[in-house]
Amino acid sequence: MFATIHARSGFPDRLSSGSVIRWLPLVFVAALFTGCLERKPKILGSAFDGKSVAVATAKQSDPGSRLIVHGTMIEKCPEAGCWFVLRDESGVIKVDTKDAGFVVVDVPLQVSLTVAGQVDTNGAGRILKATGLRY
Repeated sequence: MFATIHARSGFPDRLSSGSVIRWLPLVFVAALFTGCLERKPKILGSAFDGKSVAVATAKQSDPGSRLIVHGTMIEKCPEAGCWFVLRDESGVIKVDTKDAGFVVVDVPLQVSLTVAGQVDTNGAGRILKATGLRY
């Protein structure tokens, strides 16, 4: 039933079912508490607070407007992590992090995140120049 441990290891050849049963509740409780721990969000750049708006609203906002947008990172700069594309149910927007003092190299794709920033123009469209990011 239990695996045999090599004789030179100093352990008995077989684990007794009593010793396994004795440790089983402790392992179960430890696993339960580990799964219940609340994950603290990671913050890059400046901390921020407030209500988020939809990507479509951000894309229609005037340049210079400061706002918060929530969505999923679907693409990012493959070399330096200096920009990423954020998607929500209303659309997509490019987010620039060059001037924010952080990069998203270590932030995984498809992660849900919230970004604060200032609306700017990029050719014919709008981008968001990030000041802070939380995921």
